[in-house]
Amino acid sequence: MLDLNTLIEFSSTYCIGICAFLVPANLVATASTITFRLLGHPAIHIWETALIASFFALFMILHVFAWFAIGVVMAPTYILLGLGSICLLANLIAILPYRCFVNA
Repeated sequence: MLDLNTLIEFSSTYCIGICAFLVPANLVATASTITFRLLGHPAIHIWETALIASFFALFMILHVFAWFAIGVVMAPTYILLGLGSICLLANLIAILPYRCFVNA
């Protein structure tokens, strides 16, 4: 069974390491998805990069929610929540069909 207390403890103990990995990973992976979309790569490549980038974004959002659960409410928590949400939204928009953006 999944123990949320253990996950929250892990998140709070290794916060610096988690954030040091997730912030650049989110930015690089989301930038890759957007770049692939703008350059017209095949849909499978866009879906693969969007899946990886969305995983990083969801992980960051869950990490921030772990901080909210223990009562840490500071500017960095909101900034990281915003970053994760924006990256997740950008990846979801990138996988939309092209015809959604064109009046044809």
